[in-house]
Amino acid sequence: MADLSAFPIATRWPAQFPDRIQLYSLPTPNGVKVSIMLEETGLSYEPHLIDFASDDQKTPEFLSLNPNGKIPAMIDPEGPGGQPMALFESGAILLYLAEKTGRFLGQGPVDRWQAIQWVMFQMGGVGPMFGQLGFFNKFAGKDWEDKRPRDRYLAETQRLLGVMDAALAGKDWFLGDHYSIADIAMLGWVRGLVTFYEARDLVGFDRFGNVAAWLARGLDRPAVQRGLTIPARG
Repeated sequence: MADLSAFPIATRWPAQFPDRIQLYSLPTPNGVKVSIMLEETGLSYEPHLIDFASDDQKTPEFLSLNPNGKIPAMIDPEGPGGQPMALFESGAILLYLAEKTGRFLGQGPVDRWQAIQWVMFQMGGVGPMFGQLGFFNKFAGKDWEDKRPRDRYLAETQRLLGVMDAALAGKDWFLGDHYSIADIAMLGWVRGLVTFYEARDLVGFDRFGNVAAWLARGLDRPAVQRGLTIPARG
């Protein structure tokens, strides 16, 4: 049985199944990247809810795993060399799990780098811009009389959707026929934009037909549907 006693987070969120990957997360657009990936790969894992309402992400135990205080984070009890390994940052975790399983990186080195470039596109563009638009459209920022901040993020969100729409022309997935971590990285964010952030009409989402069709295909995947609700909210 794996020994996780070296990880302080395991004292606050004890592992019932220490031989499984330990996932510390919340079903947000960033968090579901990893739960979807774990569901798609079939790896055994144990999810632990990190409750933002209780400031779990600011506790010393969580910060010992991710000093940046963000979800998701994980411990793989069977890391490189068979030793437990901790990892944070959703993009890094996707790459790690793809390499661990040999899945969802396409076919060959060209596909691999294509997948990585789209993960970087999501990390550097889609996530930050969609999230800021959500703040100004749904949360505290919506009450600001000055709409220039919202419109700045609106314009950039629309530009990014246009990039994605062009890339998906004539393709089912970002790597063509191969569903990959490129898709997994972005599905939760695009879904969140039009549902959770309530920005479908604001961004004119339905005019990005290739993105809309891609999102529908992704949401039809059973592993995606499961991953979108993991860890279950209390």
